[in-house]
Amino acid sequence: MSQVLAAVSASLPMAAGWSVHSLRLRHQLVAARRDPLSGLYRREAFEAKASRLLRRGPLAVVVVDLDGFKAVNDTYGHAAGDAVIAAVGGRLAAVVAGRGIGGRLGGDEFALAVRLPGPSGLDSLLRQASKALHVPVTFEGLVMPLGASVGGLLTGPLPTNDLSRAMRRADEAMYAAKQEGGGWRQAYGSQPRHATVNGRRAGRRGTAGGSGVVS
Repeated sequence: MSQVLAAVSASLPMAAGWSVHSLRLRHQLVAARRDPLSGLYRREAFEAKASRLLRRGPLAVVVVDLDGFKAVNDTYGHAAGDAVIAAVGGRLAAVVAGRGIGGRLGGDEFALAVRLPGPSGLDSLLRQASKALHVPVTFEGLVMPLGASVGGLLTGPLPTNDLSRAMRRADEAMYAAKQEGGGWRQAYGSQPRHATVNGRRAGRRGTAGGSGVVS
């Protein structure tokens, strides 16, 4: 009996150490999926989680692009720009709290995937996101104006659970809002209205060519 107790006692520190190591690994994996500035999911993690949510039923897919973000960096510096990204992450997290997820796609581009009680909820969601992103950000005594263009789509009409197509349509609605000076717009129908370059709307940053509207 004493030998068994001794063996168990000897194994406890090892087991405790392994538990701590496993917990640390889990925290590292979670951190790797999160954008450190905004606190939202990185693009890859967002798309994976949003795809799983979409397989369970229709979603509102929203794409957000900040207005005037480059001017914030150029005028106030990158620390101020980081403060804006952090504020946007917090505000979008509050918008989707308990009903969906948010992601930072890169730079000043963000996305949301939200479960709504019905089709009429999309206008309210887009209005809420737009309103949250038009409140100035305060950083080290500076009050910096903030704006955003927001586009969204309900995935119900899509022929398949196609997150890529839903994000393209939401992106097109966002672009329409930006062309009209900001605010929010809703996309209707599943067929993309613009040509694409490597799967992205022609004319977006990182693509070549013009807008390439498709009738």
